Amino acid sequence: MKRWITLAAGVVLMLVGAVWVLQGVGVITGSFMTGQKLWFLIGLAAFLVGVVLIAANFTRRKPTS
Repeated sequence: MKRWITLAAGVVLMLVGAVWVLQGVGVITGSFMTGQKLWFLIGLAAFLVGVVLIAANFTRRKPTS
């Protein structure tokens, strides 16, 4: 069960981070975040944390019963 939560959190962080990066760069417009370097950096950090969570989820061994 914990593996699914970690995987879901990683996917959500990657998606949200990607949106924030695109808003920070100015690709997605119509928000106060558009064109702001701070949101690019926050999005990049969120995206990378998501990647780490997903990678950790797939490299972790299954517990033995």
